[in-house]
Amino acid sequence: MAAQGRLIAGSHNRNEFVLINADEIGRVTSVKELSGQICQICGDEIEITVEGEPFVACNECAFPVCRHCYEYERNEGNKACPQCKTKYKRIKGSPRVEGDEEEDECDDLDNEFDVESHYQYNITEAAMFSSRFNSTHSAEIDSSLLKPNIPLLTNGEEQDTMISPDKHALIIPPFMGNGRRVHPVVFPDNSSVSLPPRAMDPKKDLAVYGYGSVAWKDRMEEWKRRQNDKLQVVKHDESVHPDFMNLVALFHNRMDEGRQPLSRKLPIPSSKINPYRMIILLRLVIIGLFFHYRILHPVNNAYGLWLTSIICEIWFAVSWIFDQFPKWFPIERETYLDRLSLRYEKEGKPSELAPVDVYVSTVDPLKEPPLITANTVLSILAVDYPVDKVACYVSDDGAAMLTFEALSETSEFARKWVPFCKKFSIEPRAPEWYFGQKFDYLKDKVHPMFVRERRAMKREYELFKVRINGLVATAQKVPEDGWTMQDGTPWPGNNVRDHPGMIQVFLGHNGVLDTEGNELPQLIYVSREKRPGFDHHKKAGAMNALVRVSAVISNAPYMLNVDCDHYINNSKALREAMCFMMDPTSGKKICYVQFPQRFDGIDRHDRYSNRNVVFFDINMKGLDGIQGPIYVGTGCVFRRQALYGYDAPSKKKPPAKTCNCLPKWCACCCGSSSRRKGKKGNKKSKEASTQIHALENIEEGINSEKSSLMPLVKFEKKFGQSSVFIGSTLLEDGGVPQVTTSAGLLKEAIHVISCGYEDKTEWGKEVGWIYGSVTEDILTGFKMHCHGWRSVYCMPKRPAFKGSAPINLSDRLHQVLRWALGSVEILLSRHCPIWYGYSSGLKPLERFSYVNSVVYPLTSVPLLAYCTLPAVCLLTGKFIVPEISNYASLIFMALFISIAATSIMEMQWGGVTIDDWWRNEQFWVIGGVSSHLFALFQGLLKVLAGVNTNFTVTSKGGDDGDYSELYLFKWTALLIPPMTLLIINIIGVVVGISDAINNGYESWGPLFGRLFFALWVIVHLYPFLKGLMGKQDRLPTIIIVWSILLASILTLLWVRINPFVSKGGLVLEVCALNCD
Repeated sequence: MAAQGRLIAGSHNRNEFVLINADEIGRVTSVKELSGQICQICGDEIEITVEGEPFVACNECAFPVCRHCYEYERNEGNKACPQCKTKYKRIKGSPRVEGDEEEDECDDLDNEFDVESHYQYNITEAAMFSSRFNSTHSAEIDSSLLKPNIPLLTNGEEQDTMISPDKHALIIPPFMGNGRRVHPVVFPDNSSVSLPPRAMDPKKDLAVYGYGSVAWKDRMEEWKRRQNDKLQVVKHDESVHPDFMNLVALFHNRMDEGRQPLSRKLPIPSSKINPYRMIILLRLVIIGLFFHYRILHPVNNAYGLWLTSIICEIWFAVSWIFDQFPKWFPIERETYLDRLSLRYEKEGKPSELAPVDVYVSTVDPLKEPPLITANTVLSILAVDYPVDKVACYVSDDGAAMLTFEALSETSEFARKWVPFCKKFSIEPRAPEWYFGQKFDYLKDKVHPMFVRERRAMKREYELFKVRINGLVATAQKVPEDGWTMQDGTPWPGNNVRDHPGMIQVFLGHNGVLDTEGNELPQLIYVSREKRPGFDHHKKAGAMNALVRVSAVISNAPYMLNVDCDHYINNSKALREAMCFMMDPTSGKKICYVQFPQRFDGIDRHDRYSNRNVVFFDINMKGLDGIQGPIYVGTGCVFRRQALYGYDAPSKKKPPAKTCNCLPKWCACCCGSSSRRKGKKGNKKSKEASTQIHALENIEEGINSEKSSLMPLVKFEKKFGQSSVFIGSTLLEDGGVPQVTTSAGLLKEAIHVISCGYEDKTEWGKEVGWIYGSVTEDILTGFKMHCHGWRSVYCMPKRPAFKGSAPINLSDRLHQVLRWALGSVEILLSRHCPIWYGYSSGLKPLERFSYVNSVVYPLTSVPLLAYCTLPAVCLLTGKFIVPEISNYASLIFMALFISIAATSIMEMQWGGVTIDDWWRNEQFWVIGGVSSHLFALFQGLLKVLAGVNTNFTVTSKGGDDGDYSELYLFKWTALLIPPMTLLIINIIGVVVGISDAINNGYESWGPLFGRLFFALWVIVHLYPFLKGLMGKQDRLPTIIIVWSILLASILTLLWVRINPFVSKGGLVLEVCALNCD
């Protein structure tokens, strides 16, 4: 081992062995030069021990502390080193304190229990090497000054014989000015935070581990600067402060605010949540009593109706349980953006915030207007985040030249829009919605040039809109020979189903700056390769292509995905997410941060429940208290490592302790089973770590074919055959892999978006967005939670994202149909949460929520049957319950009251209005009997019979008027079931009332139960009726035709089963009127 000219430092506890270059300035020339070491706490000089060795309190970092301060910290303080927080060990000559470990080598009985030990106060100074003071200088150490009796550590073992005495060394820690002793000095209690051990290879160079040395004067200045940066300022004056308590208070006031947690949980107040839980338990009891009565009291003359109703009610109760109990632990969260800036954005230094890659996905520019996509991109480029940390990738899965040209125009307009947004701090930073706001835009604006520049910018944006509209008008008619680019070459994407991969960097290269000379974030256009015969997996495949190409180009550790119509409404949205992701205490286990979806362009009544407030403000808060919210497809910040299919980091459990009084053979027998279990559980993680270390050997050039080839093959089977991408997956903190030339980088980027790249890999199975369902979002989040990750729900006061919702009835039903179809596909796949992942890290209540998210389409069948029962009961004169007794009346009333009380309590702690709750209930019935029913049958046909269904992109468009699309009627087969239910229930009400009028007063009593049942269905379908009528006062012709047809069928059926006529023939009754 060549150690000449280098310093050697080690730590037995950390298993470190480091070779350190020393410089000429730091060379020790005499023992006198070592005198004058000062205690960093009290300012006194540090003494030497009876053996003539300098007193070193901490063997980990050699932080200069005198024996007095060391004894005080062990007896009265935190018992830990103020610098590295390592727990102090008992030094020979010091008394034992509570918590000291047993000493096998020597007991030092003379001083172990003697507090007033005789100390030697002959002053000298020296200390062990501190890993906190790094440098790249090199020099040699004068070996004559080094004592041979200092043991060195090599890979955790003491090797006094292997290293010659001239290779031992001591490094001088930084000095501080003289001062008087100040006791006590309180340090933050972070003793529980321990530094993990690192295995250090002696053959590697020091620079690999970041160690070095400088002269003591340089290190003193470096130490002071770092302490100021971290807001840990300790003042040592020449004279003692007159009021020591004021000094302590001042010290605490200036403690590191940036080291405080970046977020915190806000539990729901107990005054709200405890009654809510009590009502849930009470409702369970009432449901049990209800079914006890219903099952034991059948209706003999309407047994079929009674049995049908019992089956439906049991299913409703089961689905309610799956929906209710994941809301048992609702929480809210609060972020501290100022602490984030204090920790990662220090004045005069580059920002340490983590880079973020933003993904925008679009398919058809005619259904997803380019102007909407352009506004989303502009809001991303103008986000309040360091420009060198943001890269925006736009996925054009339709390979449309219209999208490409619109993005080119957007990049030019961004050079003017981005500096305007940041100069005046405007919100939102999507120009279409900023200029369209109806509020006082001068509020809180004090800049004298604001009005002039706003008018100029509005004019620029109007010109930009005209250019985009011109592109859209040109794209309406495709030339026979296809589109051509400006240089005359044919557009590569003329054939949408057969075209090469395309990448274009619009911003972030070649010195492109904004109008004020500042840098802009990267803007990159990506269109993956498509060829016939390949399954491209729709949106999930496009997102996976973005993951790979971004890993090659920018490789940010975090990723944000948004739909093309979801713009950033809060410019600090990325900072909100980083408060969770970059939190040093809890951020490592977070796989994604989900934001709620908010929408523009919806009328205040929200008749089709487009806002979905109940789900986002109640259900998601409940999930956040368990293992985190489910992924909803947009407005989500991911951790890249979690998308790669890695398991969440797990906390190391302390070793099990056994009683010393038991024999060793007993302890071995008791611990054998747990050790075997631990070996099985850690087999997978050990194998993964072995692969990673083996790949490190590959990169460093170890020419062992057997040790390098196999792990590389495993990585290629998982991630594909791209060495650059595989190298990027090992960089947990991101960073661009080193490549030789930009041409090689471009070649790799094109390679990873080729259509055959994912063949025989784990993409879509265990890596990236998971395939197998049109709702890839639920499946992807489910897989992450199964790997032990947790997610976080972030609801800032200003909504982070806003989007466009399909506000007309037909588009809304088709959107719900797609969601339900994806749930059915997951239900019938191997990833179904009912049976998948029981040996994983998924929590039981989190599994409940995933089960509920995939089985809810099954509710459509009992819901359709249950909504048909009122009409059948009114037409036949029968009912699903027998004559109600007083006991039954109490049970029914208690059930209705408990349902209402549960809903009221949820609205109270969730902040949901009664209008939003009622619209959600109404659309649950409308969507359940239409979209969910069709999705169930389509899913069965697709999975069992192989009949594929096409995914229809929901139209997104700007407003041509106030809620212009709300009254737009589009015929679809999804309207038939709810329309039929509405008509037959209305007919049933008319027939029931007519029957009661004919039969006299006594028939009105039984009629009320049937009428209430039918009116419940009609009231829930009322928004559907308004949607059918449209904006006009008359019904559309097709609705009239269908109504007449169904009414005729029902009338003939009524004549056939006329309940007024007995089955045995005509019955003559005495007229009730006295004709005389």
